[in-house]
Amino acid sequence: MITIHHLNNSRSQRILWMLEELGVPYEVKRYERGKDMQAPKAMRQIHPLGKSPILTDGEHTIAETGAIVEYILDRHGDGRLMPPPGTEDYWQARHFLHYAEGSAMPPLFLMLVLQMIPARAPMLVRPILKSAMQKVDTLLVLPQLKLHLDHWEQSLGATGWFAGPEISVADIMMSFPVEAAAQRFGYEDRPLLRDFLLRIHARPAFRQGLKRGGPYAYA
Repeated sequence: MITIHHLNNSRSQRILWMLEELGVPYEVKRYERGKDMQAPKAMRQIHPLGKSPILTDGEHTIAETGAIVEYILDRHGDGRLMPPPGTEDYWQARHFLHYAEGSAMPPLFLMLVLQMIPARAPMLVRPILKSAMQKVDTLLVLPQLKLHLDHWEQSLGATGWFAGPEISVADIMMSFPVEAAAQRFGYEDRPLLRDFLLRIHARPAFRQGLKRGGPYAYA
């Protein structure tokens, strides 16, 4: 049986949601972040990088969300959560499957790092670092994030989903970047993104994934 090694408030919540949507039996092994917000060292016993999510299934140990999603689709998808092969929606879904981690998350992570640097610095230099990090955020990070948010809102325009007329792997992969960005931007001026979050968070499979995974700050 599939086991998901799941870290609280992490990207692995998407995998639990996906498995619930597909009705695939699975087990969850929970891990809690330390005071430094990092995954515990126990996860390195499962995979050398010690990052969540990790999937184990018999002899297979797979890390990286995108690879895990591909594995689940290949073994249990039966054509579900992926538009018909060769269609424009199919390639759009493939785009977002890889884009979510490859392009969407890096500026969001950088934004978090810029906030953390002054908070963890000695008291005397915090004001200087805070000012410097705010300038980097304003000049470099925010313009990139605006570009990405525009792409998301535009992509939802046709159907309310990221790839085609119904929910797909694109929406599951994009859920975490959209949730993370919502913490800063709120989406008051981006109604399609706001409605997307309301819609996915109301899905029974999403709610069941939350029960299995435990506390999740983004829903």
